Amino acid sequence: MSDNGCGFPAPGLHSFLFKPMATVGGFEFNKVMLLALLTTVVVIAFFWAAFGKAKVIPGKLQMVGEAGYDFVRRGIVYETLGKREGEKWVPLMVSLFFFIWLMNIWSVIPLAQFPVASVFAFPVVLALLVWVLWVGLTFKRHGFVGFFKNITGYDKSLGAVLPLVMLIEFFSNLLVRPFTHAVRLFANMFAGHLMLVMFTVASWYLLNSWMIPAAGVSFVMTVAMICFELFVQAVQAYVFVLLACSYIQGALAEHH
Repeated sequence: MSDNGCGFPAPGLHSFLFKPMATVGGFEFNKVMLLALLTTVVVIAFFWAAFGKAKVIPGKLQMVGEAGYDFVRRGIVYETLGKREGEKWVPLMVSLFFFIWLMNIWSVIPLAQFPVASVFAFPVVLALLVWVLWVGLTFKRHGFVGFFKNITGYDKSLGAVLPLVMLIEFFSNLLVRPFTHAVRLFANMFAGHLMLVMFTVASWYLLNSWMIPAAGVSFVMTVAMICFELFVQAVQAYVFVLLACSYIQGALAEHH
């Protein structure tokens, strides 16, 4: 970090940039990519270990896996899509939830200490995945005319304001929706990590400046921020999947 001539190494955008760990065929591989890869491996390995040899009387690992799976299935998917329509989407939503959650949790894990979702590209790809699924499902379920009505909010009872409403809905659904879906996750993880870095660096700086009471306060704030981030990380995974389910529900709903 740079101290900008004032002695305090303030965090900033440079706190989200990492030097390449390796370069293979002109492709640079850095810490964020490594954490994303580890996220994929850990999620697959956990559920493989939990359900690879599932038993009628589950062991501890299977019980944890079932609890997490059931939370997403009943608490998000069934509540949004219903049991009949929602069951086929449970594997995807469970995968999304735990993938996003673990990407976020790296922020408070020693040595890693960085939330992958604070790099905008990762939330964008996940949001585009959901958006493409929503567009394709809407078109498949309703055909071209139904798809057009669905994304434009067509309702002839609106009368003279119908063209304006259709224009707003069109841009909202096709352009704004995937952007806000990604930004919501990114912004929370970006801001949270910046705050954690700020209080952590401040604690070290104040301690080295022999301002012990102030360093103690900053350290307490660091611990408090870690606890708060643990809550936010889970909430953001929940919200992302909840919105994904609501988009699918909108694609499946009959337009009147």
